[in-house]
Amino acid sequence: MVRENGYVKSGSGRLEVRWYGPDPGEATTLVFLHEGLGCAAMWRDFPSDLAAATGCGALVYSRLGYGRSDACDLPRPLRFMHHEGQTVLPELLEKTGVRDCILIGHSDGGSIAIIHAGNGPEVRLRGLVTMAAHVFCESLTIQSIQAARKNYLEGDLREKLKKYHGRNVDCAFWGWNDAWLHPDFKKWNIEAFLPGINAPLLAIQGKEDPYGTPAQVEAIVGQAGGPADPLMLDACGHAPHRDRPNATLRAMSNFIRKIKA
Repeated sequence: MVRENGYVKSGSGRLEVRWYGPDPGEATTLVFLHEGLGCAAMWRDFPSDLAAATGCGALVYSRLGYGRSDACDLPRPLRFMHHEGQTVLPELLEKTGVRDCILIGHSDGGSIAIIHAGNGPEVRLRGLVTMAAHVFCESLTIQSIQAARKNYLEGDLREKLKKYHGRNVDCAFWGWNDAWLHPDFKKWNIEAFLPGINAPLLAIQGKEDPYGTPAQVEAIVGQAGGPADPLMLDACGHAPHRDRPNATLRAMSNFIRKIKA
């Protein structure tokens, strides 16, 4: 069950938030960071299931320009994930009273979690889980994002996304797509943040992910400053929590219980 739906006002606008499970003052909070085309609703039941399995609370939110959050100006700067990890996320944690947390980041959300965790000492951070995160730009990623652009313009992707983003649908898609397909984005790289991550880390990726190769997980685990474990899932694409929900839930639950022990 959703304990509370609402909004948190950030420096740039209102952010849609959903809460599950215990309050931040009663338990560790799992903070869910969505993918480049995601939002709070697109996590579906996974946050509440993981909260129930671990005894944690869960904070799920939509970034500006996504879901029911306020729109944002376009084009997004190419360092938009830096801004999210270094400015927006710390402000959100402060305003929501989160005392200690475990970040759960999918795709762009995983990259944002890495930037936040590796940006400097973070007293709230107990651990982080990334799913299909990127730390550098690959040609495979660009090819799949180009295909998504074609599907948005000529196929049914826009209508599918509109169910979740409503009036934000074009803001969500073009903010993500235009940034990743900008010629300068090929130089985008956040590996420098990895050595600064001292909290335990679990890096999950599907073996059939069309947006990234295993080199992403190898870089994350190999360069992280603290304990880091990889998990490559068979028969899994870009969204482990949707493609392999039971295996993903089990792996995350075990990881979180070890942190809390």
